[in-house]
Amino acid sequence: MLPSLKVGPYTVLALADGAGPFFSPRSEAFPDATDEQWAAADRFDPGALDADGRWWLRFRAFAILGERGVTLVDAGIGPADSPAAAWAPVPGVLPDSLAAAGIDPADVDTVVLTHLHTDHVGWAVVGTDAARPYFPNAEYLLQRAELDAIDAINPLLRSRLVDPLRKTDQLRLLDGGTALRGGERVLATPGHTPGHQSVLVTSGRERLAVTGDLLVHAIQLLHPALAYAHEMDPERARASRERLLRTGDDDTLHLATPHLTEPFVTSR
Repeated sequence: MLPSLKVGPYTVLALADGAGPFFSPRSEAFPDATDEQWAAADRFDPGALDADGRWWLRFRAFAILGERGVTLVDAGIGPADSPAAAWAPVPGVLPDSLAAAGIDPADVDTVVLTHLHTDHVGWAVVGTDAARPYFPNAEYLLQRAELDAIDAINPLLRSRLVDPLRKTDQLRLLDGGTALRGGERVLATPGHTPGHQSVLVTSGRERLAVTGDLLVHAIQLLHPALAYAHEMDPERARASRERLLRTGDDDTLHLATPHLTEPFVTSR
């Protein structure tokens, strides 16, 4: 059974795509972290270290099932020939995870791409000679600010991702926070990349945020102000992270994270 969390009328499913080591030591990724902070993070998420002391990442997408459709947040690392193959453990198994959830790719009506790093867009478009959207009936949502910065993020994705989606008229550009037809809401959470976005599901005083790379390691949950070396704008990323994690006294905030060992974490 796939890990899941229910929030009001929504069921959020964690869809595994792979697992493997990060491409550099975590001490380089968080150069300002103290030994005490690392110790606290390791107690919170001991699975983030492998037997050799490497930072071990999970790669996952999330499906949000509601009364009005199926929303997929991110598209994993992708097949063997995906753009993530240079560093991530491809091929991913997202198709198997979707099948286990009873979701046919044709059933997905919305794909939210949190940002344009290759481990989040791998299954969005497949094939190189005859590229095609893997989710044929979905509208793909991306912040306009992210597309504007594509040459700084990864210019390869213009031909591998953006052009095929434009050819089939499946790309929709957003300008900031946007309500989705399924009732979820996209939040602009810039900093990791200029157009990074997250997805919020709300029911009463209970909220679930699919964070994207606003949180890549438990140390950022425990110490939101800590800078991550691969954030393009650390100050904006910190502000976005702190804003998302802020809750009222009676609110419950669940976090759906792509890279932590456990897909769902309750912040409050």
